[in-house]
Amino acid sequence: MSWLDDSDDDEPEFDESDVRVRPNPKANRPRTKRRPAHADAEIARVLGVDRGRYTVLVDEDEPDERHVLAVRARELRKSPIVTGDLARIVGDTSGEDGTLARIIGIEERTSLLRRSADDTDQVERIVVANADQMLIVVAAADPEPRERLVDRYLVAALDAGIRPLLVVTKTDLADPSGFLAHFDGLDLEVFTSARDGMPVERIGGALVGHSTVFVGHSGVGKSTLVNALVPSAMRATGHVNVVTGRGRHTSSSTVSLRYVGEGGRGWVIDTPGVRSFGLGHVDPANLLKGFTDLALIAEECPRGCTHLPDAPDCAIAEAVAEGRLGPRGAERFDSLQRLLGTFADKG
Repeated sequence: MSWLDDSDDDEPEFDESDVRVRPNPKANRPRTKRRPAHADAEIARVLGVDRGRYTVLVDEDEPDERHVLAVRARELRKSPIVTGDLARIVGDTSGEDGTLARIIGIEERTSLLRRSADDTDQVERIVVANADQMLIVVAAADPEPRERLVDRYLVAALDAGIRPLLVVTKTDLADPSGFLAHFDGLDLEVFTSARDGMPVERIGGALVGHSTVFVGHSGVGKSTLVNALVPSAMRATGHVNVVTGRGRHTSSSTVSLRYVGEGGRGWVIDTPGVRSFGLGHVDPANLLKGFTDLALIAEECPRGCTHLPDAPDCAIAEAVAEGRLGPRGAERFDSLQRLLGTFADKG
């Protein structure tokens, strides 16, 4: 054989059958971005969350209605899931001990109640989803009622498209008429409650057919009211510190509880007591929504009126100066201007 001949009769020949494939010891399927459609997913109401575990209600209002424990799917790790959400769940939805379902999606929300740490913080915190009413609970005394905190609740509720209601508790300790005068002219249903005379039936009648989120300052008796409306709730109750005048936080989580009354059923969503309610997430143009009485007068303002103290020809300021709104109207305008000023400084 010539040294130019590069053939070798001893060199083995290979074909496809000789290729050795490294075995997959874990028998995993190749990674793919395709996700199952989950056509068999069930719709469940989120009742509460505790350390990454969601309690959801499956087959609501059906004979086999049941509570199921679930976790969120990995693809939802950056999506907030809150009390009141309607979730799509798969897996073991029997609700038996030791079982765990998986939340793989959230239905479109009808409303979102949000708050921020303060007015300068634009990072929103979702309080509850799909509520259509907000029951604001304040005490006539111990702790003293705060008009401006209620103003903030009203702004947040109306900005979210939620109807506000107001309950004044502990009316046996003080006359709430002076406090309530601050809200004269508003389309706001008001209930009053004393320690020995809680209008459970009247308040319950307003809850039927609605999903109502309860909000209030710590120590105002919100959890006591919830327990009266939903006896099985067993929400912790506390007291007001005699030195600081502040209530102790007793409800530590947001939970959705079913109200059952003579007129029908509804949902009570109890939230932890707060001492502030930031509106950093609210568009400043929507702040006036919480002052519906002043908003009517503001229609006479020049286009682009800021309603701040230096705003020329502001119709609200003129009404206050002429005494047409009375002292309480002047106080409400001051409350509005304080909020507007905070947002103006932030900008």
